Amino acid sequence: MKAATRLQAVRDDWPAREGDLDGALTYNRKLWTILVTSVTREDNPLPKPLRQNIANLGLFIFNHTLSILSEPAPEKLAILVNINRELAAGLRTRPPVELKAAS
Repeated sequence: MKAATRLQAVRDDWPAREGDLDGALTYNRKLWTILVTSVTREDNPLPKPLRQNIANLGLFIFNHTLSILSEPAPEKLAILVNINRELAAGLRTRPPVELKAAS
């Protein structure tokens, strides 16, 4: 939710907050890097189709982030905000999956 909130703040007040775009995108990209790295580990307990869907969504996030960086526009942030909010909402409705610590 923090990533979505930061991106939404930039989008809502683009003229005053455009300078915060890089920081918001960097935070979001780091979050998604951790998530994608976790779900692509062979020992991740999630079902393989779900892991693949999350990894594919991460690739979309990374590519869309590059698109925003090359041609910044506030309307391009909406999809990132929505994906992050939907993922967070889904995580809140399911019992947590026990993940093994990285060795």
